[in-house]
Amino acid sequence: MTRGKRVFGFCVVCRASRPSVSFQDYGTVQSWSISGKEYASMLMRSLILSYVVLGVSLSFADGGGAQGSGELLAGKDGAPMIVVPAGSFPMGVPSGDRDGGRDEYPRHEVFIDTFAIDKFEVTNGRYLDFVKATGHRVPQNPTNPTRNLWQGDSITDSLTDRPVINVDWFDADAYCAWVGKRLPTEAEWEKAAKGTSDKRFPWGNVEPTAKHLNYNQRWIGEKTLMPVGSYEAGKSPYGAYDMAGNVWEWVNDWYDPRYYEKSPTKNPKGPESGTKKVIRGAGWQNETPSVRIFTRVESDPTIRNESTGFRCATDAPMPQSSESLVTP
Repeated sequence: MTRGKRVFGFCVVCRASRPSVSFQDYGTVQSWSISGKEYASMLMRSLILSYVVLGVSLSFADGGGAQGSGELLAGKDGAPMIVVPAGSFPMGVPSGDRDGGRDEYPRHEVFIDTFAIDKFEVTNGRYLDFVKATGHRVPQNPTNPTRNLWQGDSITDSLTDRPVINVDWFDADAYCAWVGKRLPTEAEWEKAAKGTSDKRFPWGNVEPTAKHLNYNQRWIGEKTLMPVGSYEAGKSPYGAYDMAGNVWEWVNDWYDPRYYEKSPTKNPKGPESGTKKVIRGAGWQNETPSVRIFTRVESDPTIRNESTGFRCATDAPMPQSSESLVTP
């Protein structure tokens, strides 16, 4: 007999190898067993049913060696998203890190429910769709017009796949809401960037090089920014790209330099109020210490500049009924 699991929830990654099949799942689990002749057809039925129940397009991926992750298309923008499974991870800088800032301590364990985050930073092409559909203002740098990349309310083809910049926190929040998503919390962002280990960078502890990320650059116009997903060697354990370098990223949280001292242990969402928001991930102009995963920076939520963009997140898309995704 071949043994497996019945999942009440959604199956993110499925791996099968004869004579057994196993499912990595994030819901209530029940054991089941079938004969070897039936398991192949059962697996196909389960995959088809998962498409119907979820109502989203799933493509199964390894997630770069993560502890079980997958990819889905969700939201009005149809942007690929990475599913990050529920669980605990160490947030904050480990004791003794030579570059650790005061606001990065103390290191603390945090539990995060399953969520999904954009695989790539939001691009100019996707943001243009938002502007055209809603009449929202175009990305502009009010203090330094020489850093503007848009031509009125249009962009060049070469700009389409590069991350949008010159957007403030409110612009980013409005875009995410329009596509049916939200900005990630700071804790979600950090887990998506590093997984469950204490690595310094999304790819590990190897010092950054030009093959990992876009950093340590001078402004030369649109070519300062790299098309999203350009650095395969720099992706996170879950498969998210550009979590270090290219552009800083707005997250939902208000900034408090001592928040880690009082942060909830489950699904922290940052202070209830504040005057500055948090940006994460570092940008094209930063050097090695700043591109560490742990780096936290405060920013006025109304600031629009050439080094800050964003990506969106969403709660895990769970089916409404308890019907099993796998039937014997």
